[in-house]
Amino acid sequence: MGAADVVPGVSGGTIAFITGIYEELLETLSGLNFGLLKTWRKEGFKAFWTALNGNFLVVLFAGIFVSILSLAKLIEYLLEYHPIQLWAFFFGLIIASVWLVGKTVEKWNITTIIGLIGGGITAFLITLSTPAEGESASLIYIFLCGMIAICAMILPGISGSFILILLGAYKIILGSISDLMSALKAGDWDLVMSNGIVIAVFIVGCVAGLISFSKLLNWLFKKAKNLIIAILTGFLIGSLNKIWPWKQTLQFFIKHEGEPNEEIVPTVQENILPKTFENLNGEESFLWQALIFMVIGLTLVVSLELIGKRSAK
Repeated sequence: MGAADVVPGVSGGTIAFITGIYEELLETLSGLNFGLLKTWRKEGFKAFWTALNGNFLVVLFAGIFVSILSLAKLIEYLLEYHPIQLWAFFFGLIIASVWLVGKTVEKWNITTIIGLIGGGITAFLITLSTPAEGESASLIYIFLCGMIAICAMILPGISGSFILILLGAYKIILGSISDLMSALKAGDWDLVMSNGIVIAVFIVGCVAGLISFSKLLNWLFKKAKNLIIAILTGFLIGSLNKIWPWKQTLQFFIKHEGEPNEEIVPTVQENILPKTFENLNGEESFLWQALIFMVIGLTLVVSLELIGKRSAK
């Protein structure tokens, strides 16, 4: 989940769903409240830990945290130098996820079909949104970005990282994580503190959004499970527009223009065929490599489902 959440266009919620822990995740998160403290005071820590589902949360979030810290620099590198192969891998992953999530709908009818179409259109329109051209370093803004992005992170098919891009905060968060790791290695404690504050505020925002949104989503799952799964399947289908590996940039802006760290940031892109990509850019489309990585993504999803089923037994 941590690895998926680092990549714009891929949702950690998708990984949770295909590994079979999604409903337990929602149930556990929605159960976080002050009543747990009363349980601790009256019945002791063991009862509190059981009610919290503490083992599940510790293992899950430790895995997410370690994955984000260890993969932030790698993902930055792959997005910069091997984007086609990376997007192809996740494209295959999402295609397989569409089938795996969709097949859990127990009964397809007009309501679930409308939900599927509505979810697909919603996700597709989100992928067409234009990212913010400015990035605010305000801690209040970072907190709000955490609240909003975490809601997307636990929805299969809606990428929290992409939402951060739309909000103009992706580079801030990923850069802070990367800079924090570098500062820790270099022993630059001033830089550790400045980046640590940004990350801490973002995490607090995530926790606030996670607790509130998970309660709503868990309630919806209990009231209309088939419809919600159909909508989530639609989200996955709609998100494929963002993950298509070959794109043409139509609009962009120059960040830090004239400075040593000048960077061209695409704001509007359209999907194109591999051959068109080669003709427009004079670059290799890496078609065969992309197909191989798509198959790897498909295989990984099937493997994760099998592992999830075995773990459930």
